[in-house]
Amino acid sequence: MKPVYIVFFIAVLAGTLLISYWAAQRGRTLPQFYRFSGSLGGVQNGLAMAGDFMSAASFLGVTGAIALHGFDGLLYAAGFWSSYALLFAVAEPVRRLGRYTLADVVCARFPSRRMRGLVAVDTVLISTLYLVPQLVAAGWLMHLLLDVPYPVAVAATGILMTMYVIFGGMVSTSWVQIIKAGLLVTGTFLVALMVLSSFHWDFGRLVAAAKEHSPWGSGLFAPGNLLENPLNEVSLFLSLFLGTAGLPHILMRFFTVPNESAVRATLWTATSVIGAFYVLTVVLGLGALALVGGAAIRGLDPTGNFTALAVAQAVGGDFFTAFLSAVAFATILAVVTGLLLAATTAVSHDLYHKLYRGGRSSDREQLRVAKFAALVLGLGAVAISLGMGRVNVATPVSLVFVVAAATNLPLLFFTLFWRRFTERGAMIGVVAGLVASLTLVFFSPAGFLPVTLPFLEKIHLDEPGIVAIPIGFLAAVIGTWFGGDRPDPTRFEVLRGHVRQGETTGTASGGEGSWA
Repeated sequence: MKPVYIVFFIAVLAGTLLISYWAAQRGRTLPQFYRFSGSLGGVQNGLAMAGDFMSAASFLGVTGAIALHGFDGLLYAAGFWSSYALLFAVAEPVRRLGRYTLADVVCARFPSRRMRGLVAVDTVLISTLYLVPQLVAAGWLMHLLLDVPYPVAVAATGILMTMYVIFGGMVSTSWVQIIKAGLLVTGTFLVALMVLSSFHWDFGRLVAAAKEHSPWGSGLFAPGNLLENPLNEVSLFLSLFLGTAGLPHILMRFFTVPNESAVRATLWTATSVIGAFYVLTVVLGLGALALVGGAAIRGLDPTGNFTALAVAQAVGGDFFTAFLSAVAFATILAVVTGLLLAATTAVSHDLYHKLYRGGRSSDREQLRVAKFAALVLGLGAVAISLGMGRVNVATPVSLVFVVAAATNLPLLFFTLFWRRFTERGAMIGVVAGLVASLTLVFFSPAGFLPVTLPFLEKIHLDEPGIVAIPIGFLAAVIGTWFGGDRPDPTRFEVLRGHVRQGETTGTASGGEGSWA
């Protein structure tokens, strides 16, 4: 532990706490707490979305995966970035039909209590599963750099994220994400420049040096260094490509802007920033191999989570390492705050206000429930994280993408674009996708539990998305065709009519008026 690390960590904590205090003065109304009252500009929201998406898996996990596994690590970067293509298809209808949550969007077409409850529970599960690897990364980061015991580090991170949500809501979360995105891209850009300057700005020389110092040698960019068979590689890319459009905390960001032009600006900004960032992670991963060496990276941490910090130390010494470490911690704080806010909103708005209270609770009452839910969910995520071992955080995050792609993605796409889709098909699809994905995710060879399903072990399938995701889509189709209920073409036409007309009012706004 060195004083420079403490200084940067204190600076990050002080800055984010000041933002939270400032936001607490402006996030006292329910719309401000849930969605910033739809008042963010497109570029601002795009930066916040990029900050929401560039998690510990993106910065720490992907850089390490590239350094340790070459081509298979590049799959993570390519899959994460390409996933934003699907968001262009759903962003504007989600913005027009939703108010606070994903359940609002779905209930614009299927306005039943059971549908809202199911989507809300799914949102809480996905958000909590995503929270866990982020907290694990924060714990090991603080343990390594500040010599803080791992349980204390995880608990401290959990307390901070809960405070940001309780006191600032979406206002605090958005500004933490915007500032963190700027710091992260700036930091990785500076380190990448220093890496390239070490090789006289010749990317070919960097690649050659990386191969020389990699245990894979000339096979660094050959598939199979991490995933044993091509089926795993296809499955991983499929999960990452399809998963983002089903992540509740990403979809929530479309409710924070005032109109559809801001939605488009949000997506173009986020896609550009995230794309540039993943290019930089490739430079950092190769730079770590060339300047630090594969053996030294594994010696520092076998999971590769601290590869980015190792290359920062090699090119910039303690100052750059401390700066990048603090930025990594800010990255984790921003992402876990967004995830906790998504889960909290589902509990307070969907489960409490809409279902338990029948839409009759006051704004003040909902705010109290939201803050209590943030506390309970935050403590629960910390408890789960304490029992999880050291892994490359990109791996469990990719498994969460499986759950999102198997449940929310078919539900969202069929709701928005399939005329014959029925409520029973929607329910069956979500339940089947949830059961299949959770079973395969928890009991896969790379899953959350130490037990593996025999058939997955037999075919060496570490990435279960290629099995779970089709189950979610097929179950929704079969449930629609053979479920026994009839589609409501009038409701679908109204929904599509609002999609074509631009801004909507009243009953189609998130299922709030007569539609819900």
